[in-house]
Amino acid sequence: MSVVVVLVLCSLLISGGFLLAFLWATKRGQFDDVHTPAITMLFDDRTPTDKP
Repeated sequence: MSVVVVLVLCSLLISGGFLLAFLWATKRGQFDDVHTPAITMLFDDRTPTDKP
């Protein structure tokens, strides 16, 4: 039965770490731009050349 308690505590610790990482990324503005990633594949920055 003590193994279950250890596993629950480990899972709470790991999920708390993921929650803190998510909140940190949100506060830093990681998820602010939701439009640009969808259209970046449409822009071609390479210039065509005659050489293969």
